[in-house]
Amino acid sequence: MRAAGSVRGVGDPFGKPLSALPSPATRAAAFAAICFAGIAGALIGYSLVELQCAGDCAVPLGLGILAGAVAAAGGMSIVAVLVMRALGEWRELDDRR
Repeated sequence: MRAAGSVRGVGDPFGKPLSALPSPATRAAAFAAICFAGIAGALIGYSLVELQCAGDCAVPLGLGILAGAVAAAGGMSIVAVLVMRALGEWRELDDRR
């Protein structure tokens, strides 16, 4: 017995199931980009604090690293999601043709 509203068997005309998930390679590239942005942000945060601090700067340096990494990785994650959505829409448009 099938539940009401079930979409079993729904797919494109060529028999492939519909999916909004990006390919594994795309997801891996997005993950690598987010990690790279986090590292770059951490280096920028460290450099900014190091230029302005004199004496014992362990805590400010750590906070600069953390803030830079979180800000850069957060921004890149937004960009990565938008890019993956755009790729999905382009793929959908190509499939319609």
